[in-house]
Amino acid sequence: MRKFVLAAIAAAFSVGLALAGEVTFVKFDKDAKKLTVKEGDKESTYLITDDTKVKMGDKEGKLENAMKAFDKMKEGKSKFEVTTDKDKVTEIKFKEAKKK
Repeated sequence: MRKFVLAAIAAAFSVGLALAGEVTFVKFDKDAKKLTVKEGDKESTYLITDDTKVKMGDKEGKLENAMKAFDKMKEGKSKFEVTTDKDKVTEIKFKEAKKK
């Protein structure tokens, strides 16, 4: 019985991980707080809410800093990870900048 329960938990955890993935920046509408990204050949638009969490490397980041970064990004050049729930972004993860 324990093996079955542990297997079910592991399966549910893997499905949750499938919702997070690396995407390429396409555009950002700061007035509507809509982020358009491309994953493979598919473009998707998601809503950024006040509940959206931001991580910069291993550290917590601020949502307003992420939105400023989106304004500076060029289409097709920047990659980061997003975790979504339906049409909303729950978490944005930027890679840690390399120190020179």
